[in-house]
Amino acid sequence: MADHNFSIEFFPPKTPEGTEKLRATRAKLSELHPKYYSVTFGAGGSTQQGTLDTVRDILAAGEEAAPHLSCVGGTRESIRKVLADFKDAGVQRIVALRGDLPSGYGGAGEFRYANELVEFIRAETGDHFHIEVAGYPEMHPQARSPQDDLQALVRKVQAGADSVITQYFYNADAYFQFIEQTQKVGINVPIVAGIMPITNYTQLLRFSEMCGAEIPRWVRLKLASFGDDSASIKAFGLDVVTALCERLLEGGAPGLHFYSLNQAAATTALWQRLVK
Repeated sequence: MADHNFSIEFFPPKTPEGTEKLRATRAKLSELHPKYYSVTFGAGGSTQQGTLDTVRDILAAGEEAAPHLSCVGGTRESIRKVLADFKDAGVQRIVALRGDLPSGYGGAGEFRYANELVEFIRAETGDHFHIEVAGYPEMHPQARSPQDDLQALVRKVQAGADSVITQYFYNADAYFQFIEQTQKVGINVPIVAGIMPITNYTQLLRFSEMCGAEIPRWVRLKLASFGDDSASIKAFGLDVVTALCERLLEGGAPGLHFYSLNQAAATTALWQRLVK
């Protein structure tokens, strides 16, 4: 376990109560000593201030934080200012993404793709930031083909990305096949597996539909059979995701990135099983 990197994702709270809750969550999760916490953006960078505030909070507690930086809707000038804010705050790691346009939003801004953002960050800041980018073992939902999706990742790495975090998935073979394909096209940066704990079936269905993550049929049917029995959903989900993580780590995954949804219990339970 000591050879692997573990990190945890938060989203910026929208209320003072949410901020306090997240501090309590982080206090629990800090006992697990993650390498860093990443903090997401809203569509079109709509929670930029919230992201920065959350990141500052984490850094002030002496822990490492990696803000997500979305380029859709941004200009060179606006991104330049955000990078300066990050540097001033003491940020050393960024998750660089294309991001999604908010509904009703007009143009896409000066950057169309994440590789253009990575290139810009490198041109502006040199090697100051460790840059993470996204990878999709089951293909990005908007990609035309797996080959096109793979080439998009090649461009991000060539532009200067240091490592990759994947979209979550529940089929370990998808990850291993993805790694094989990336190696064939010369990608040799670490590819950390994104992990989504299973705690709520309806929510999981909604997320997975949006991001194109497949829930295996046997897992879906079993979860559906529990109805409103949340204790059984959580127990079964913990078994499924623990087995997935164990297989990934045994198969050579360099680390795991937990999508915590600002909750401590599921990530902690998974972690405790993995360190035994």
